[in-house]
Amino acid sequence: MKPHRMIFGIVVLACAPWARNMWAQGDGTRSVWDGVFTKEQASRGDSAYSQNCASCHGTALTGGESAPPLTGGEFSSNWLGLTAGDLFDRIRTTMPADRPGRVSREQNADILAFILSMNQFPAGTSELPSRSEFLKLIRLEAEKPKDKK
Repeated sequence: MKPHRMIFGIVVLACAPWARNMWAQGDGTRSVWDGVFTKEQASRGDSAYSQNCASCHGTALTGGESAPPLTGGEFSSNWLGLTAGDLFDRIRTTMPADRPGRVSREQNADILAFILSMNQFPAGTSELPSRSEFLKLIRLEAEKPKDKK
């Protein structure tokens, strides 16, 4: 087997559990109400947030002098209607403000999971991926769809 085919196969197998859950939604998109992160991931994100974000956005994610809140009405009006990928890319490319892009993709996904958990979105059984193209399939929605329990 050629090396590039082997690598592709490994990547496909590694993504299979998450992709299976994602595509089970039918149209390939999910909502933050579908449990798109785990409690463990949000817990890791809490630690990474404390180290990289809290000094500007506050320990309770309520914002600061030069940083917007990451919970509540202002957060909702800024991000809801967009995707988790949009928020992930903003975090990944512009944060922390004093050293943008220095946090790993995995840590950024953990931080995003923490932000979602602090906004009272439910945890699930699969972790948020650290790739924008997958995160762009997860909609940030303010209200729980009526078909969700």
